[in-house]
Amino acid sequence: MADDDTATTSTRSGPGVVLVALYGLLALAATGRSILQITEYFDRARLAYLLSALAAVIYVVATVALARGDRTSWRVALVAISTELVGVLTVGLASYLAPSAFPDKTVWSHFGSGYGFVPLVLPVLGLLWLRRVNQRSVTQLPGGTPGSAGRS
Repeated sequence: MADDDTATTSTRSGPGVVLVALYGLLALAATGRSILQITEYFDRARLAYLLSALAAVIYVVATVALARGDRTSWRVALVAISTELVGVLTVGLASYLAPSAFPDKTVWSHFGSGYGFVPLVLPVLGLLWLRRVNQRSVTQLPGGTPGSAGRS
């Protein structure tokens, strides 16, 4: 029965499977692009390309945390996805305010326009999913209190 409870409250169930796939795809795309930009064009925009590499690392961490689906991973995913949202909003705004610092598209520049704005939408969906999973696990725990789930 414990396995059933874990399955219904895991980040890797239901829509979480799609999120894991999307994060994995974005992790691969961002990693590939940042490696290319750093190895070939680093002198053009060092900060922008380093931020792109940071985004790739955050996507990898979020992918693994969401795929694992345990309580500790829930926390790791929450931090990674929250950091991702702050990053895409900050870099997105900076890329419009200081366009010369972002001469080429990076994963977070222009709010992820080079990736169909997926980097802007994905963390919002990820945070909503984490919230839903957390709420579900609270209702399934005997005597559960808000905020007690997803914690080890």
